[in-house]
Amino acid sequence: MSFDVNSIESVLGLLLGGGGLGALFTWKFTRRKLNAEASSSEVDLAQKVQETYQDMLEYKQKEVDDNHRLIEELRTDRDHYKQGYEEMRSRQDKTEEKVRGLEEKVAENTKEMTYLRPFLCGKRGCKLREPMTETTPKKQTKKQTK
Repeated sequence: MSFDVNSIESVLGLLLGGGGLGALFTWKFTRRKLNAEASSSEVDLAQKVQETYQDMLEYKQKEVDDNHRLIEELRTDRDHYKQGYEEMRSRQDKTEEKVRGLEEKVAENTKEMTYLRPFLCGKRGCKLREPMTETTPKKQTKKQTK
């Protein structure tokens, strides 16, 4: 196999003159440029995804903070109402104790009135009528002595 000078010249002429060698260099640099643009768009996309996640995270954190604040408000309200309930319960217990004492007094007065009813005079102008006090001795009527 021998190469003659004409065939070498024609191959070199074709490569250099037809732009074959230029096409190889252009293709290599174009490929680098396209790869760089692709990397750049991937980086931009990754940044956009990261920003989206960051926004979602901030939104959720705000929501959590709002929920914590609401929980604290509800606890404060609950404590306030619990204190009010305890005060009302205490007042109710005192009132019930007073009512029991008054009921006992009424029962005593009812017994006393039942016992004293026969001794009461119904006539206002009666000369035998005496005002009733604790120091006044009890008088027996003629009916009771018989």
